[in-house]
Amino acid sequence: MGAVARASAALCGSSSRGNSSCKTFPSNSQGRLSSLGIPRRNLCSSIENLLLRIVVGARQKQKLELKRAAGFARNAGVNVQDGHRKVQEKEGFKTLDLKEWMHEQGLPPCKVELLERTCFESHGKPIHYVAASEDLQPGDVALSVPLSLVVSLERVLGDETIAELLTTNKLSELACLALYLMYEKKRGKDSFWYPYIRELDRQRGRGQLAVPSPLLWSPQELNEYFTGSPMKKVVLERLEGIKREYKELDTVWFMAGSLFKQYPFDIPTEAFSFEIFKQAFVAVQSCVVHLQGVSLARRFCLVPLGPPLLGYKSNCSAMLKANGDSVQFAVDRAYKAGEPLNVWCGPQPNSRLLLNYGFVDEDNPHDRLTVEAALETTDPLYQDKRIVVQKHSLSTKQTFQIFKGKEKSAVSSMLPYLRLAHISNSTHMQSVASAQESMCADTVSPCNERAVLDQLQAYFTKRLSGYLTTVEEDTVVIEDENADPKKRVATKLLRIEKEILANALTAVNELIEQLPNGTVAPCNGMYIPKLA
Repeated sequence: MGAVARASAALCGSSSRGNSSCKTFPSNSQGRLSSLGIPRRNLCSSIENLLLRIVVGARQKQKLELKRAAGFARNAGVNVQDGHRKVQEKEGFKTLDLKEWMHEQGLPPCKVELLERTCFESHGKPIHYVAASEDLQPGDVALSVPLSLVVSLERVLGDETIAELLTTNKLSELACLALYLMYEKKRGKDSFWYPYIRELDRQRGRGQLAVPSPLLWSPQELNEYFTGSPMKKVVLERLEGIKREYKELDTVWFMAGSLFKQYPFDIPTEAFSFEIFKQAFVAVQSCVVHLQGVSLARRFCLVPLGPPLLGYKSNCSAMLKANGDSVQFAVDRAYKAGEPLNVWCGPQPNSRLLLNYGFVDEDNPHDRLTVEAALETTDPLYQDKRIVVQKHSLSTKQTFQIFKGKEKSAVSSMLPYLRLAHISNSTHMQSVASAQESMCADTVSPCNERAVLDQLQAYFTKRLSGYLTTVEEDTVVIEDENADPKKRVATKLLRIEKEILANALTAVNELIEQLPNGTVAPCNGMYIPKLA
């Protein structure tokens, strides 16, 4: 079973309730729990107490909704449009689609409809997306989802204080939401959220380009598609973070155990492997909404008919916003009926859009690469340089952002720091340290300037040489509609990275040509700064 298929099983595959024998805390756990003021008790009792609150507490709130939901399998075929055709989904009996189920549970009339697009895999189900059901004008409220249909920590745990306790310690909101949906999945069709979880299963963590997050790609795909790119490191670092969260799941249950009386399932790490948790985490990550101006327990939530059914764009202003007892979505421009609706993804670079949502936006005004410059700690002038950079609100390890389309200004912003870092003459150092104005805004010396520009030239050249393909070869892959979607989306990212680096290198070469004496030798000292 592939990684994407396993992601499906994480959220929507059936799983039977396991019967595990009662286990007690190991001695080191007993001492740790006692120090927290938690009485010693066996593991089953603790977990039963803790997990009951999540399911039972939520179900008490949903009692009336569950009565209505009991009829969601009655004679209602899925009614999803694909251009001019209708699609009926059969699962042994007729079921309501997500939007129809939401209307039955209190969703007011809206101006959206569910459509579908085919995927690269001929054997896979098409993915759904939200489109305008009628012509819309800027400011029109296309969708208003009541809070009773929004999955937040406040709703999951039934207590805002408990929600804040979990998210201010070692477990993120995304991990809590992922774990909740995994447990809800174990309830199958008895879960109030079954139609929504079924839709998440159809999406399988895929973004609007039908590509899952690189967090679910194989090591071979990461190596092949991201050679030369910092993206591979970004993916591996995020995976390590997910592993840390997984290891803390049981600790959180133990800490909150006194709040619960019983729960019908095993503790998290016994009920779910790391791979299953990772896949569920990624699926939640692809659709989580960050609401502004709300309590911590409502800050991150899942909104049915929201992302990823709503497409993300980096250059629009439409947002899902909390409004009283609902979450509303108002469009920021005119839409024709049938046109996909877009929501703002926030000021994120493409590396994060790909990591979180599985797509790359080539019109992203927030796209950038980073360059880290560090002073050499063995430099005899290191302490003097440290004082100077701190005086100007900089660090001994300083990160510079190179934004797409603004490479020349980014290179110029790096020069003062590198001029200081390259100083090897104590007289020059004293002059810079005593200056009251900006740090090294002007050339320190001709040879210092040449040393700085030579280092930048070598740095950008080396980064470009690390890629296996040219921009022209990347364009061929991107324009090939039959290419693997993972390869296409990765190639889009790498092409943008190469363009940024090439533009930065061009800016450096232009500065070298402008030097008053092109034959001056760089005064490279023993303690040049490190660029990464």
